[in-house]
Amino acid sequence: MTDPAPGAARPDAPDDAALREIEQRVLWLATAIVDHANRVRPNPSGLKVGGHQASSASMVTIMTALWLEQLTAEDRVSVKPHASPVLHALEFLLGQLDASWLTTLREFGGLQSYPSRLKDPVPADYSTGSVGIGATAPIWGALARRYVNTQFGAGGTGRQWSLVGDAELDEGAVWEAVLDPMVAELGEVNWVVDLNRQSLDRVVPTMGATRLQGMFTAAGWQVLTVKYGRLLEELFTRPGGAELRDRIDGMSNAEYQRLLRRTADEVRRELPGEGPGAAAVSGLVADVPDADLLAAVRNLGGHDLTALRAAFAQIDDTRPTVVIAYTLKGYGLATEGHPQNHSALLTEAQLHELAARVGVDPAEPWAGFPPGSAPATLLAGAAARLARPPVDDGGAPAVPVDLGRTPSGTATTQAALGRTLLDLNRAAPEVGRRVVTVSPDVSSSTNLGGWVNKVGVWSHEDRRDWFADDAETILHWRERPSGQHVELGIAETNLVGAIGELGATWSRWGQPLLPIGVLYDPFVERALEPWSFTIYAGGQSLLVGTPSGVTLAPEGGAHQSITTPSIGLEQPGCLSYEPAFALDTEWCLLAALGRMGRPGGQSAYVRLSTRPVDQALAAVPADPAARERRRRQVVAGAYPLRRVPRPAVTLAAMGAVVPEALAAAERLDGLGFPADVVVLTSPGLLFRAAQARRGLDEASPWVLDSVFPADRATPLVTVLDGHPHTLAFLAGVRGAPAAHLGVTRFGQSGDLDSVYRYHGLDVDSLVGAALDLVD
Repeated sequence: MTDPAPGAARPDAPDDAALREIEQRVLWLATAIVDHANRVRPNPSGLKVGGHQASSASMVTIMTALWLEQLTAEDRVSVKPHASPVLHALEFLLGQLDASWLTTLREFGGLQSYPSRLKDPVPADYSTGSVGIGATAPIWGALARRYVNTQFGAGGTGRQWSLVGDAELDEGAVWEAVLDPMVAELGEVNWVVDLNRQSLDRVVPTMGATRLQGMFTAAGWQVLTVKYGRLLEELFTRPGGAELRDRIDGMSNAEYQRLLRRTADEVRRELPGEGPGAAAVSGLVADVPDADLLAAVRNLGGHDLTALRAAFAQIDDTRPTVVIAYTLKGYGLATEGHPQNHSALLTEAQLHELAARVGVDPAEPWAGFPPGSAPATLLAGAAARLARPPVDDGGAPAVPVDLGRTPSGTATTQAALGRTLLDLNRAAPEVGRRVVTVSPDVSSSTNLGGWVNKVGVWSHEDRRDWFADDAETILHWRERPSGQHVELGIAETNLVGAIGELGATWSRWGQPLLPIGVLYDPFVERALEPWSFTIYAGGQSLLVGTPSGVTLAPEGGAHQSITTPSIGLEQPGCLSYEPAFALDTEWCLLAALGRMGRPGGQSAYVRLSTRPVDQALAAVPADPAARERRRRQVVAGAYPLRRVPRPAVTLAAMGAVVPEALAAAERLDGLGFPADVVVLTSPGLLFRAAQARRGLDEASPWVLDSVFPADRATPLVTVLDGHPHTLAFLAGVRGAPAAHLGVTRFGQSGDLDSVYRYHGLDVDSLVGAALDLVD
């Protein structure tokens, strides 16, 4: 990639000189940040450091124009992952980031690979890096801001911007969000698409702008296209200009990109083409000076300050807007337009050529502008405009740990979810008003109907319920600004994106929320990657998966969930619970909510079941002290449910299969092998406790000593409606022989007894596994 750098001529208005000088300094800084990380900083391991000079370069004009002219302190911006060096360059020039950080890109404890809310020294507005998810986050940020405004009057104003690479629009999560019915009303959402027509490996083969325009328009968005800059627009007005426009419009992406790598004489030869307008184009470009011609073929709208300014002025704040800005990948660099420039680094000679062109001394790469200069004055004004007051998180209200009710009769843990929310609303209204539930069109089938009837459905405006007078209507759909339930379309990615941003309002606007997302447990894995990313970005939320496992027997193998029980064991920043009884469910939900909406908080995943269980089996202690001890054990991960004087075996069961464990214990007693039964509620917390015993975690190991005391160490059988590996680590708690039962193959439709027998979750299988260990 040794072709000459592009011509320096730029069609700028005189009053844009300082802004263009800043833009060029941003280009230099972004390029130098990546260069230093790869070529200057010692790298004894020899591993590739990486970075994206070309992808950053395509964004410098857009981001300079936004930060210096368009943004306000209340605006929030999601920056495309590979443009993080541009963001850091602007932070430095605006006085937010000390120069010492510019040498730390991708260094341990330094500037992160991609913008991060929690790990960068200047917290990004949105964490990005997972393709498509960072781009859509401002949509859910806009929803969260509106929700905080309608509930507490504290969300402020401001636009929500997404800076998106065109290749990122291949991600399905983008279109799931764009197409959600609620999104068309979010007028504060603005996307700028960096249409550089290159992906990681190649020049994108088809011209996709027209297709993108149609897709966004069909979704109700305003579409603004910034294709050409003023120099090209001026050429289009000359004789032969119409033919030149048609010629460039009709070019393939690859042919156009190849022009960027040609000399002026080669451009004159190739640009006219062979069509009917070739002669007119040839005549037009024949007398254009070399530097102007080279500048013209790269004079796209995404690098023209006046064109961008005009587009931003047209934004309609009554609906979402997408600005499709044509750009050059590698703009202003020697690698400009090359199909393999994605991760390319400038050579030392090319870097020095760039420094000379933008007026920087390579020996002082991080120098700022002289005080009092026009760029310094412009930057100081922008810094003052963008300064934000510190956020007081306000403190989430204390969540009660026990609502005092002891369920009786037959109940499901799924039904206990709605019951707990209603009881919480009555017992602690200051906490209840912070709860917001979100569902992808499964509210009624996940037992949220009573809650929705009580609190209403959230909408930014009142809407008439046309079925309010229908006597056969059970679920009342009252949409109003005071509602506390958000209903989305059927897209799990949208669900977790929304609860992630609702779970970040304590840090954005000082108003903590307790968001609960409810979806079918078989689809949790579909949502896991984007939910994990929202946790990484600091969103604290509670995800409820229900119904779960093969216990939903008639649904068969298509709707089973085998690996979900291990999520809380493996997902950083998240704990998990799978309760067996209604009261366990209440305690676990309250414990999870109590960890949210605050600094140092965390998310939770709760797996619930539709299996009706006799609540008398829970044997809840009547004594208040004993009840509290049971509650503490439940929320810590496990509790003993059945103790015998001299156990021969221990059955440790989780969730829906606890009744089978109790029945198996009774049979084992009759066979002369007394059995303890331990109910497990959180494999993740138990694993942390086991690690803490070895000094590998800061958790307290007391729950293991309470549930699996040394003097009751016996052979162990674990069982759950999920993959048996989830609980296999428990064999190491006391080093006893163990057998692990669970689901390891696709399911079958049928009645519960048949399905349990098929998977070895039935009483016979438990008894047989125990006898194998004790005989």
